[in-house]
Amino acid sequence: MIWTLELASYLDDAPWPATKEELIDYAVRTGAPLEVIQNLEELEDSDEPYESMEEIWPDYPTDEDFFFEDDKEY
Repeated sequence: MIWTLELASYLDDAPWPATKEELIDYAVRTGAPLEVIQNLEELEDSDEPYESMEEIWPDYPTDEDFFFEDDKEY
């Protein structure tokens, strides 16, 4: 399973929390690339819904990763 920011962006508006099946259905309905659907199919089968993209891709960059120097004075 390989995620990129571009692939993950197709799930930005997904109905979180969502199960694996709900995410696959969402990806298919919204026309996400095949790679997104394949990545979702590789997720473990679980009755528990995923709360966010961070649970699917632990290295998913957050806003904190991009704005780490905003509070620095120059």
